[in-house]
Amino acid sequence: MNRTFVMTICFCCMVTAAMAAAGKAVIKGTADRSQIAGEVSFVEEKGGLTVKAVVSNLPPGKHGFHLHENPGCAEGGKAAGGHFNPDKAMHGYLPKDGMEHAHAGDMGNIDVDDKGNGTSVVFMPGLTLTDGQYAVSGRSVIVHEKTDDFGQPTGNAGGRIACGIVETIASAK
Repeated sequence: MNRTFVMTICFCCMVTAAMAAAGKAVIKGTADRSQIAGEVSFVEEKGGLTVKAVVSNLPPGKHGFHLHENPGCAEGGKAAGGHFNPDKAMHGYLPKDGMEHAHAGDMGNIDVDDKGNGTSVVFMPGLTLTDGQYAVSGRSVIVHEKTDDFGQPTGNAGGRIACGIVETIASAK
């Protein structure tokens, strides 16, 4: 009987370990008739989230790329509110500066080539999908019109040209 119980527990642990928390945000332009499109995926890993973005039809160059506090893209992206910043930290780049010196939503910039296509992969330490004060599910991803220069208070990245809301999805590793 004990052996069966142990085997059942181990099987349950393996099934749980095989499942990874994941999320995505479908990106659309904030202006009427905008052709901006893309997807941002979120995979929960030990110590944080890996965030992968693929976007198209953006102006070439670097664009500020942030998580914002509210789940909204209306009003040209203004419904997303401010940067996701539960610790009231100064603006920075979370992967480099940590929670003490950056907003939890500071993902830096996304580089867009001369054909309007951009990709970004960034590991965001300390963030989760659904648990605790650093959960990102239900928040918005914003792509800004200009480069985030990491100045205060929000990086001088200008207007909000694209937006998507982070939703949790079921995923297997």
